[in-house]
Amino acid sequence: MARRVVVALLAPVIWTPPGIDPAQWRRALAEDVVDLLAMLNEVDTAVAATAADRRLADEVIWPGTTVYEVSEPTPNAVFAALAASGDGYEQAAVVAGDAPDLPGLTVGKLLRPLTSRPVALAPVEGGVPGLLGAAVRLPVPSWLPVLDLDSAVPAAVRAAAPEPGDLAVTPSWHRLRGPADLARLDLALDGWENTRALLTGADRSG
Repeated sequence: MARRVVVALLAPVIWTPPGIDPAQWRRALAEDVVDLLAMLNEVDTAVAATAADRRLADEVIWPGTTVYEVSEPTPNAVFAALAASGDGYEQAAVVAGDAPDLPGLTVGKLLRPLTSRPVALAPVEGGVPGLLGAAVRLPVPSWLPVLDLDSAVPAAVRAAAPEPGDLAVTPSWHRLRGPADLARLDLALDGWENTRALLTGADRSG
């Protein structure tokens, strides 16, 4: 089996619910995503952050988790850091750090196409711009454009590929980037305790 790693990218959070401290919100999201990844089977897990966010990364990781310091909060920078690390990974996935109730199955589906495709993307739910995550076979294909998780769309990436079939698009999931996204949280899913606690506290205080 190929050596695989899934990396939580702790990029800046663009929205915070009213009544919640932005720093607490960002930490809760990061903790929940990191906790989810730690439960995955048959993959290594890691965290990536810029130097400005290294402290946050160190605060939310589990013991023994690798933190990759990147020059910018993009999947491409993470893939470059993995290649430079010499850690020997053959496949890598990067997921956004603001999807606290992300199911492990969705992460698995992001990795699955790499057995036959060099790149896989999971869009954000609802047809809006942005990606939940990106996965590649390492080394990264030279044609892969810079991926901004907040604005990239699979169609643009497919247009850059030598063949349309070089890109797989996997099931979408929501990120918490605005008020409407709160309604997409799946209350039936276990986990995301930190985000849930903050939202419950905000509701009570309101």
